[in-house]
Amino acid sequence: MTRLSTNFTPTPEATKTLDAIKQQFGMVPNVFKMMAQAPNVLNGYIAFNSALGKGTLSAQEREQIALAVSGFDKCTYCASAHTAIGQKAGLSSEETKLNLAGKGGSPKAEALVSFCVEVMKTKGNVSDSDMQMMHTAGYADPQIVEIVAAIAGTIFTNYFNHVAGTEVDFPLVKAD
Repeated sequence: MTRLSTNFTPTPEATKTLDAIKQQFGMVPNVFKMMAQAPNVLNGYIAFNSALGKGTLSAQEREQIALAVSGFDKCTYCASAHTAIGQKAGLSSEETKLNLAGKGGSPKAEALVSFCVEVMKTKGNVSDSDMQMMHTAGYADPQIVEIVAAIAGTIFTNYFNHVAGTEVDFPLVKAD
């Protein structure tokens, strides 16, 4: 059930952004259509993710983060979207399922995903041993900063979709 209205006309600024999204994805995912009610939020979100995409984390790692956080937050929209996007980025179906469950299919993925879950559980108050685990897995401090940023961006979309009741427009993956 959609909780925010879908009956609105996007501003010219939002329409321009939605057109650019359509060129990139071949469609406009419903989450962006719903965000278009506040063009500043839509543009800020797009800019934030664009900046993260220029960082040191791979597309697969960013999707693993999104899957771990979406699984933790039980966001079916994001679980569905990031499963599809993650598979396009090269993650196997099994890996996406593991990530949604807070696990990884390799030692490095396990460290990344379990760190994300720990950040969520502790609201960022991770232990020294959590940080040591990340360093041992090969993540340097700048990458850990990017990981926390990716977690925060995913929390935003998870909460947004819960509030909005965004209709899933990707192959359905339950996050429960």
